[in-house]
Amino acid sequence: MMLLAGVDEAGRGPVLGSMVMCGVVIDNALVAKLEVLGVKDSKDLTAKIREELYDRIIAVVKDYHVVVVDPVEIDAALESQTLNLNKLEANKTIEIIEALKPNKIIIDCPDRNLESYKEYLFKRLEHETELIVQHRAEEHAVVAAASVIAKVIRDRKMKELSEIHGLNFGSGYASDPNTKKFIAEHWDNPNVSHIIRKSWATYKNIKEKNEQTSLSGF
Repeated sequence: MMLLAGVDEAGRGPVLGSMVMCGVVIDNALVAKLEVLGVKDSKDLTAKIREELYDRIIAVVKDYHVVVVDPVEIDAALESQTLNLNKLEANKTIEIIEALKPNKIIIDCPDRNLESYKEYLFKRLEHETELIVQHRAEEHAVVAAASVIAKVIRDRKMKELSEIHGLNFGSGYASDPNTKKFIAEHWDNPNVSHIIRKSWATYKNIKEKNEQTSLSGF
């Protein structure tokens, strides 16, 4: 049996909420079953279809592993002298590979330099596997399947947070008017502080503006 895995993420760019990474592993001979399901990049599917595919994907794959990276860890990586978001994602990818132990893995690469990213992974991996690192790797069904699971889990977590706090976060992306409104109104609210990525310019700009207004007395 040749075990093929794919890794992708959801929520790398938003100013709100966690980044969710997922890896799925499947017998290479069964990849066609994923293709029959119609899996594709989660961004190209509606929320309804993603939810429908979620259980079907899990039923087909041999195993899957999810890593949730919260805003505090993301901020710490961006403020670190030795880490950045790409390295943080690479480290979580290594965690996924070690958990799934595939013979071959296809990774959607966030870095412009494919070879550098691949070398970073290769030097730190204990499990021996064939690494394929590429941009837009969702063209492979196994990576697309991982992207769907990651996106569904992130969306569920955002919905859960919204219900817990009784607030409309929107999608969490800075371009979303509801997200902008939420940050403008709650940027200094300790009850929801853990939801916001404070290393993002969106948050920093609102914080600076409010602090300047406070100092001016107006």
